Amino acid sequence: MSHPLIGLKHGVLIGFAAGMISFIPYLGSFSGLVISTCVAIAQFWPSWTSILLVPAIFFIGQSLTDYVLSPYFVGRRVHLSPVWVMFALFAFGYLFGFVGLLIAVPLAAAIGVLMRFALRQYYASPLYAAAPVAPLPKVDASVLAANRSSGHHADLSHPRS
Repeated sequence: MSHPLIGLKHGVLIGFAAGMISFIPYLGSFSGLVISTCVAIAQFWPSWTSILLVPAIFFIGQSLTDYVLSPYFVGRRVHLSPVWVMFALFAFGYLFGFVGLLIAVPLAAAIGVLMRFALRQYYASPLYAAAPVAPLPKVDASVLAANRSSGHHADLSHPRS
């Protein structure tokens, strides 16, 4: 949206087209960068400052969108922290490639739902609210000595490793 502010012709159209195909990872960003840079070269040719300003603005906007806004809005929608959304994209993308990027957020959301359900069940169960277990009685040293003298060779004073 800032491309028209620096005078790039068709900046809104380029941004809209890049946004429409941004659901395909890397393709929307790359095509928007290439098209906006080509238009900037054609429009601002002798001025390198104006030409380099267009990709710089594009990189800043894409970084802000990809690493801040998208995880925040997607995370709110699926009840996940933006950190978990980024981790899911990284992990599933690393493990399963392009298909992993497509299934990362739905799987992370499903895992989150299952974990929240399991925690609610655990907190409501008697296991969570049960009284603490009584400690084991201490064994007197004289009992240990009597066991040794009676022929039992189990040495209970030293735990086995």
